[in-house]
Amino acid sequence: MSQDKPQVEPEKTPDQETADSPEPGPEETLDSLRAERDELAERVLRQAAEHENYKKRSEREKSEFFKRANQSMAADLLPVIDNLERALAAARENGGDQSMIDGLEMIHQELMRVLERHGLEPIEALGQPFDPEYHEAMMQQEDPDQPNNTVIDQVQKGYLFQDRLLRPAMVVVSKRPENQNDDNGDEVEIVVN
Repeated sequence: MSQDKPQVEPEKTPDQETADSPEPGPEETLDSLRAERDELAERVLRQAAEHENYKKRSEREKSEFFKRANQSMAADLLPVIDNLERALAAARENGGDQSMIDGLEMIHQELMRVLERHGLEPIEALGQPFDPEYHEAMMQQEDPDQPNNTVIDQVQKGYLFQDRLLRPAMVVVSKRPENQNDDNGDEVEIVVN
């Protein structure tokens, strides 16, 4: 019964393995620590840059949110401004009470100052060449005294908000009478709604 059994060596514990392997020299340890330090420094820099980008992106998004919110509010106030201007025009035309007219004018001026401070500005249309980016032609009217495609009347004011179109000006555009020719030949096709 004496069989040859292979001898199994007992497993070594991690402490025993480390003891058996040669220890790195001081130069190798120093190089390893330097590499680890450089890697950690790079990670810290990357995290700081990501944090800075996050802060900038958050500020941009917050600014855009308020800009859009203000733009929406300004657009909602345009009919109020229109009605106030119509009331002023009617009161002047019908010879209304001057103190009432003065009060309405003061309210209108203050409202416009506040809105302009936040970026609302009216589009100057009268007497300007028709520009489809800022004007919406409601009709064309023959006018021998005006050059072709000139805004001769404004049906409704247009507005910009922070240099972006909020509402185009609704305008009446001049055209030469059929029997008159425009000398410069610069014609722009106008589509009337």
